[in-house]
Amino acid sequence: MGWVEKTNTAVAKSVVGRHFRLEFSGDRRERKGSRFLTEVRAGLATFFAMAYIISVNASIVASKLSNLESFSSTYFSSDTGGTCICETPPDFFPKDPYCTNENNPAYAPYIMCTQQINRDLVTGTAAISALTSFCMGLFANMPIALAPGMGLNAYFTYQVVGFHGQGLVPYRLALTAVFVEGLIFVALSILGLRQWLARAIPSSLKIASGAGIGLYLALIGLTYNAGIGAITGSTDDPLELAGCIPSHRDVNGICTSGKMRNPTMWLGIFGGGIFTAFLMMYRIKGAIIAGILLVSIISWPRDSSVTAFPHTPLGDSSFDFFKKVVTFHPIEHVLGAQDWNITGSNGGQFAVALITFLYVDILDCTGTLYSMARFCGAIDEDTGDFEGSAVAYLIDAMGITIGSLFGCPPVTAFIESGAGISEGGATGITACVTGLCFFVSIFFAPIFASIPSWATGCTLILVGAMMARACTDINWRYIGDSIPAFLTLAVMPFTYSIAYGLITGIVTYIILNVGAWLIAKASGGRIMPHDYEHKDYWTYKVRGGLLPGWVKRLFQGKRDFWREWDFDAEELTSRDSYAMAKKNGDGDRASGISISAAGVGAMPMLNTVITGDRNWEPGHPQYGVELGHENMVGETRFGSSSRR
Repeated sequence: MGWVEKTNTAVAKSVVGRHFRLEFSGDRRERKGSRFLTEVRAGLATFFAMAYIISVNASIVASKLSNLESFSSTYFSSDTGGTCICETPPDFFPKDPYCTNENNPAYAPYIMCTQQINRDLVTGTAAISALTSFCMGLFANMPIALAPGMGLNAYFTYQVVGFHGQGLVPYRLALTAVFVEGLIFVALSILGLRQWLARAIPSSLKIASGAGIGLYLALIGLTYNAGIGAITGSTDDPLELAGCIPSHRDVNGICTSGKMRNPTMWLGIFGGGIFTAFLMMYRIKGAIIAGILLVSIISWPRDSSVTAFPHTPLGDSSFDFFKKVVTFHPIEHVLGAQDWNITGSNGGQFAVALITFLYVDILDCTGTLYSMARFCGAIDEDTGDFEGSAVAYLIDAMGITIGSLFGCPPVTAFIESGAGISEGGATGITACVTGLCFFVSIFFAPIFASIPSWATGCTLILVGAMMARACTDINWRYIGDSIPAFLTLAVMPFTYSIAYGLITGIVTYIILNVGAWLIAKASGGRIMPHDYEHKDYWTYKVRGGLLPGWVKRLFQGKRDFWREWDFDAEELTSRDSYAMAKKNGDGDRASGISISAAGVGAMPMLNTVITGDRNWEPGHPQYGVELGHENMVGETRFGSSSRR
C-alpha cells in the first residue's frame, strides 16, 4: 500500500472521514468512490477554474483599465462606480452628473476612485467566496463552491445600477435590496419553499437547466472577460468571430481586423483546451489544474507575445501588483455601504430593486445549486431532493446577505464547481479546499488575480461539454416536454441568465400542458396530443410536501425534530420519529416501516421507468395489476412493471 492509499485510508477512518462520509469511513451513507486526496485535487481544480471571479467581478461592478496606450484613450468596462461621487463643477457645460465626459474636471478623480473600489471588491469577492464555500462544504457536505455569480453581477451592474450609477437604483440602495433579499431567502429556505420549488419544477426542465448551464459555461469560456476571446458581441449580428489583439478592437470590443490572430487565444486553445482534453482522455489525474497552470506560467513572463502584463499603463500596474506576491488590501469604501433610507422617493427604487432581485435570483440561485447537485450525482431521483439540501440553500441565502456587506452582488452556487466534480469531487472536502484557497488568495491576491482569462476559458468549455451530456435524458418524445426543455437550455446562454432560461421554460410548459389539459377536459378525453402517453408525469404534490420535515415534526410534537429527516420515516404514525423508533429497536432502516413479529403489509417499491410509462400512475387501468405484491411476515416482496 503506497502513501496515497495510506493517507486516504487514515483520513477516511478519522473524525474528518466520518463527518464528510468518505468511503471506508463506516458511515452508512458514505459517498462511494470518494477519496481524501481526490477531494483535495478537486477543490484545487474548482478554485483554479473560478479564480478569475476575483478580478472579473471587481472589474464588472467597479471598473478596470483596459490595455490601451494612454490614460486619455482608456476605456472602462461598464461599471457602477460603486460609492464614488461625481463632483462636477456647477459651471461645467454640458451637464455631466455621472462623469462620462473625459473633459470634465471631476472625471479623473472619479476614475481613480473607481480603481480603489476595484481593489476593495477584489478583497471582498475573495472573502465572501472563501466563507460561503467553506461553510457549504463543512455544513452541507456538498462539493459546490459559491461566489458572486457572473450572470447576477452583470444583471446588478448593467440593468439595475447602470454605468456610473445611471440606472434605476443607486449602488448603495441596490446593496440594501440584496441584503434584504438574502434575509427573505433565509426564511424561504428554513420553511422549505426553495427546496419545494426545486422539486416541483418538471423533470425535463431541471435536466435542461443543467445542460443549459453547460452551454452558458461554454459561452463564458469563449468570450473576453473570462475566456479565450474567440467571440464577441456585435452591432450587425448578436455574436461574431473575434480573437484579435487588443489594439485591433474598437471601444465596444469588436475586432476591426486581424480576427483569430491573437496568440493568447491560441495558447488557451492548445494549452488549456487540447492539452487538457488529451489528459482527460487518458484519465490523468489533475488534468484541469495542469492545463490552467501551464497556460498561466507561460503567460506570466513580460517579454512575450502571450504575456498577461503588456508594456501599457494597465500592464505596468498589473505587473507591479503581481510582484508584490503577498499583500492585503482592506475593504475601505464598500464595507457596509448600504443605504437604509428606504422611505420617500427611495422607497419606490428600493421596491423595484428588491422585487427584481427576488424573481431573478430565486430561479438563478436555486436552479444553479440544484443543477450542480445533479451533476455530482447527489440527487435522489425518487424524491427529487439531495442530501443536506436545507442547509445548502440556507448557506446560499446567508451568503447573499453577508456578501452585500462586502459590496458584492448576489452570491450563488458557482457553475465552475463542475470542474472539481469532474475531477472526482463528491463531498464537502472539495468545497472546503476551494474556500481555503480563496482565503489564501486574500493575501496572495497578486498571484491568483493574475491567472489570465485564456488560461481558464477552455476549462469552462470542457466542463460545459460534460454538463451538456444531460440532454440525452430529456424526454424528447413528447412535444409538451421537449419544447420547454429546449427553450430552457437555449435561452440561458443567449440571455446570459439562468433565471431567464428557467422562466421561459416554465411559462412555455404551463401554456402547452395546461392548454392540452383544458382541451382534453372539454372534449371528454377524445382530443389528446400525439404521444401523450410518453409525457413525463408531474404533480405539484411533490413527495415530502411543501414544508420541510423538521417543521412537520415540530408541529407534531416529536422530541427529536431537528434530526435529519427521511421521507419514509415521515410516514410513521408514532409520536416519535424513525430515528427514535430505531433507537428503541423497532423498525427497519431500509424501508422506514415498523415491522412487528406478526408482520405488517409492506408498501411496494415502484421499479419502473417514469418517462413514457404511465402504468405506474394511480388511476391508470393497469395500476395495481403490474404492481402485484403479497403481504409477508418479516419481509417484503416487490413487484415490477413492464419496461420499454
